[in-house]
Amino acid sequence: MVADFRRRFWVCLVLSVPVVALAPMIQTWMGLRDSLQFFGDSYIQFAFATIVYFYGGWPFLKGLFNEVVKRQPGMMTLIALAISVAYFYSSIVVFGVRGEVFFWELATLIDIMLLGHWIEMKSVMGASAALEKLVKLMPAEAHLVADGGTRDVPVTELTHGDRVLVKPGEKIPTDGTVVEGRTSVNESMLTGESRPVEKGEGDQVIGGAVNGEAAITVEVSKTGDETYLAQVIEMVRKAQESRSRTQDLANRAALLLTIVALSVGAITLITWLALGRDFAFSLERTVTVMVIACPHALGLAVPLVVAVSTAISARNGLLIRDRTAFETARNLDAIVFDKTGTLTEGRFGVTDIIQLADMDETRILTLAASIESQSEHPIAAGVVRSAEEREIRPPQPKGFRAIPGKGAEAMVEETNVKVVSPGYLREAGIDVGSEDVRRVADEGKTVVFVLADDRLVGAIALADVIRPESREAIDRLKAMGVRVMMLTGDAQAVADWVSRELGLDEVFAQVLPDQKAEKIKEVQSRGLRVAMTGDGVNDAPALTQADVGIAVGAGTDVAIESADIVLVRSDPRDVTAIVELARATYGKMVQNLWWAAGYNIFAIPLAAGVLAPVGILLTPAFGAVLMSASTVIVSINARLLRVHRDDGSDSGRAGAA
Repeated sequence: MVADFRRRFWVCLVLSVPVVALAPMIQTWMGLRDSLQFFGDSYIQFAFATIVYFYGGWPFLKGLFNEVVKRQPGMMTLIALAISVAYFYSSIVVFGVRGEVFFWELATLIDIMLLGHWIEMKSVMGASAALEKLVKLMPAEAHLVADGGTRDVPVTELTHGDRVLVKPGEKIPTDGTVVEGRTSVNESMLTGESRPVEKGEGDQVIGGAVNGEAAITVEVSKTGDETYLAQVIEMVRKAQESRSRTQDLANRAALLLTIVALSVGAITLITWLALGRDFAFSLERTVTVMVIACPHALGLAVPLVVAVSTAISARNGLLIRDRTAFETARNLDAIVFDKTGTLTEGRFGVTDIIQLADMDETRILTLAASIESQSEHPIAAGVVRSAEEREIRPPQPKGFRAIPGKGAEAMVEETNVKVVSPGYLREAGIDVGSEDVRRVADEGKTVVFVLADDRLVGAIALADVIRPESREAIDRLKAMGVRVMMLTGDAQAVADWVSRELGLDEVFAQVLPDQKAEKIKEVQSRGLRVAMTGDGVNDAPALTQADVGIAVGAGTDVAIESADIVLVRSDPRDVTAIVELARATYGKMVQNLWWAAGYNIFAIPLAAGVLAPVGILLTPAFGAVLMSASTVIVSINARLLRVHRDDGSDSGRAGAA
């Protein structure tokens, strides 16, 4: 359609040159009436104008028919009526009826309308460019590993269990699991994660991501429509096509504007005739009114913003499944977060190191990490990981021995070290007598004790690690006037500790999965609009109950039916980004609706000729320029949403949206 409007525009522009050159009004303005006038010139002008009317005006005439059949008069109705009245009246004048021809206005009006449509369609295509980029991400061929070698096959021929070789710099052909090799993978176009992600044996990879520095072998786990990228593309397409409540308002406004334009056009014609002006002048005013009032910009005001915002969100790993829920996000009063895996990382980490003797924190953690490096227990893994994060390299222990149900011991650099539970201390009759230990225990944290040569030297408190991003997310939400709550099945002491750390407004603890929906209902009963944010599995009933359900950390599984919005990363700041984008999107919609409809308040009376007594008159062609200009402004304004969000993502947070 873009190519069709472009072609029609250029053909009609060339054909319009003789139409304009032969127009008596133009010749008079240029002082060339006597030199350019010749016998039969009106018939030649009629012939060129006829081609312009039927060839260039065909899209609008066809649109008039479609709108009449659907009983939804709109933009095409107004354009078609304007050019048809001008053409047929001028044709009658050429063949004998006294009056003035409008062929030059007709030709220039069609030229401008075609140009406007061409520009608008390019804007619409630009708004959906991210969707096209997603489609292009998937490579066409893969290196299938078979018969001791590789052979290139179309990606469409891959089946579950096939193994493919992905060379450095190549795109991963489909979703799968790394079975050989280690590399870093760039998933930025898919998930918005700006940094390369390390992948090794057993790790999942996404089709369309770019392999880094080393070759890997991937076993295919998903093909075709099952893949992450295919589901994202389908989700974005549906979201862009889905109707918006604001779009319904725009459609009603467009219908009303059409009725107003036809009514004002008729009143304009009758009024000027009644005031004694000739039919040609009165008709020109009527045509200008209908051209000015074309609700083209109004029809694009909302869909363009929808397309741009959906593309932005998809590019940044914010997948909108329900546009109505997305629009609701701008008015949220409260957001309820699940704790484990959302505000926290869902793994043990060291939160406190308490000195109980003359040994510093680093030495206590070093001794503990040395012992725990030999254990597979989650607490042991948390101690070792915390040592690594502090760049501590513990020495290798000797003579490691587990103490059943109580801990472990070994020799570390000639020191007998034990890492034990409170139960071991009770059995050994060792009194801790530390207020700090009692405090962390009261917070629901897990505490282990470190003994060096049977002397109690320190205590290490562990808890589910709070994500560093959580604090920023909650601070930003509270700054936006949104209440932040947490829902967890954990003990009250643990929940209270997380609440104090993050500054939450309210906490619900010891809530079973089947009770979470009831808690959401309870918050809604206060008259609050509520979003629930969870992992989309055991939180499904609560996600469905909430006004907006947000699934966080979906990874490669984007088909979470219970959520309205799916966030690819496990980053709570993305929840903030959704609210910010929803507000920015609505703001652009309102701006576009005001511009698209509001300018008619001034333009229609001007077109009708209210300022004619002071010498200000709009021609139909100039009316078309104003109408097209409003449409282009609406298109540009929608695309500025992209600039707004891109600036915000760079300065507001690192790679979150």
